[in-house]
Amino acid sequence: MKLWEKSIQVNEKIEKFTVGHDREMDIYLAKYDVLGSMAHIQMLESVGLLSKEELPLLLAELKNIYHLIENDQFEIEEGIEDVHSQVELMLTRKLGDVGKKIHSGRSRNDQVLVDLKLFARAEIEKTVEAVSGLFDVLTEQSEKYKNILLPGYTHLQIAMPSSFGLWFGAYAESLADDLQIMLSAWKITNRNPLGSAAGYGSSFPLNRQMTTDLLGFDTMNYNVVYAQMGRGKMERIVASALAGVAPTLSKLAFDACLFSSQNFGFIKLPDEFTTGSSIMPHKKNPDVFELTRAKCNKIQSLPQQITLITNNLTSGYFRDLQIIKEVFIPAFAELNDCMEMVSMMLQRVEVKQNILDDPKYDYLFSVEEVNRLAAEGMPFRDAYKKVGLAIEAGNFKPVKVIRHTHEGSIGNLCNDRIKIYMDSIREQFNFGTVHEAVKNLLES
Repeated sequence: MKLWEKSIQVNEKIEKFTVGHDREMDIYLAKYDVLGSMAHIQMLESVGLLSKEELPLLLAELKNIYHLIENDQFEIEEGIEDVHSQVELMLTRKLGDVGKKIHSGRSRNDQVLVDLKLFARAEIEKTVEAVSGLFDVLTEQSEKYKNILLPGYTHLQIAMPSSFGLWFGAYAESLADDLQIMLSAWKITNRNPLGSAAGYGSSFPLNRQMTTDLLGFDTMNYNVVYAQMGRGKMERIVASALAGVAPTLSKLAFDACLFSSQNFGFIKLPDEFTTGSSIMPHKKNPDVFELTRAKCNKIQSLPQQITLITNNLTSGYFRDLQIIKEVFIPAFAELNDCMEMVSMMLQRVEVKQNILDDPKYDYLFSVEEVNRLAAEGMPFRDAYKKVGLAIEAGNFKPVKVIRHTHEGSIGNLCNDRIKIYMDSIREQFNFGTVHEAVKNLLES
């Protein structure tokens, strides 16, 4: 069954090729398709395209379908093209001709646009929660281990003293900036395209503000052509936000792999969170971090994939856009899984103490000595030269005392300020408004 089907049946191979994986992907959109339809029919009734008697019948049946979806009892039947067709078919079977009225004033084009935005909105919230959870773990560990020193590296050569407080805290602040980008993606996502139909509006007297309010959107995509142009653009922008979180996780994962190797030995991963070798009995492999690194590197390619699908298209709808679902929809779960795993690992990680007592780290304190001499009045460049010559002559004797007090340094991590910054970003996501709108729809 196809919404557009008339008298000619499409060739079977053509149908298989054009539908592709759409039916599988549409399962993820199903409940959002129902919510969009619930808002749409309330608007249709308000402008006289549905009667007062028809509306409650349709709403009740849509709620039934919604509950089927929530209980994993919904399926797109064999021969049914997409979720939109399946929902309309179920309504028509139950309610007869009344079910055929719900598509007035819309196209599958704006229907899938709103479905994808509602889906992305819900998934962004899950991602924000996952980022927040990992942020909290990192800040807690930063405070817990703030006095335990760690070698700092540039060019993978020992550089200056760092600390586990700095290391954990750095990734926490990175996540805060990543969430700032996610906030921008949220604001672009939270605009209503419904009512743009196939990209050129409708001759029906639609009330687009009403559906905007009912679905809890901040505002609408006003221009109907632009609303249609938003297909692919929204996904690319959100994908860019996901790809912004991914490198933070990837870099952290690589650090963890490096630090847990025997050559470094800075951290010890929980035994039950590592895997072994089929022939080497001593092995405890950091598979979680390795897979996190690979998955996050893959997610970083997502914006480019979407760009390559869409960048040579004119305005108006094209079937090319369908393919975006296959790369976009699974990305949220993959990234969120990585954050969950990393959070679990970091909560249980053991850090090594007294690392810098090893003589190979003596040169870490060369800058400390230069700064000490400069503070006593010696010109900095002269102090630098003196310490450098002592190192070359093998006469350098480090004083392993750290006197870092400025903002963001070993002795003043500013975790409290980073948390304030993070909280200020989190507060700007108006998830409560969205929850209230969905609740009202389901209770209407």
